[in-house]
Amino acid sequence: MTPQKLDFIFPFVVFFYGLLMVFVLENPVLVRIGEERMGQAFQNLMKHKNLGWVCFFVGGLWAAQNVWYSSL
Repeated sequence: MTPQKLDFIFPFVVFFYGLLMVFVLENPVLVRIGEERMGQAFQNLMKHKNLGWVCFFVGGLWAAQNVWYSSL
């Protein structure tokens, strides 16, 4: 894999990580299930909620920028 290809793919990885984190940590049903089954481990995961939002927006903008520049 070339560095150019990796540079194009990485923002999508960041975006989808953020998307997954936001989906899981903002969904009330999944939060309830996580608290019931995971306990303290889920509380540690909840500390990463802000990171999920940052990755969602920054990764999304970064990926959109890459798509925009690659289409020129």
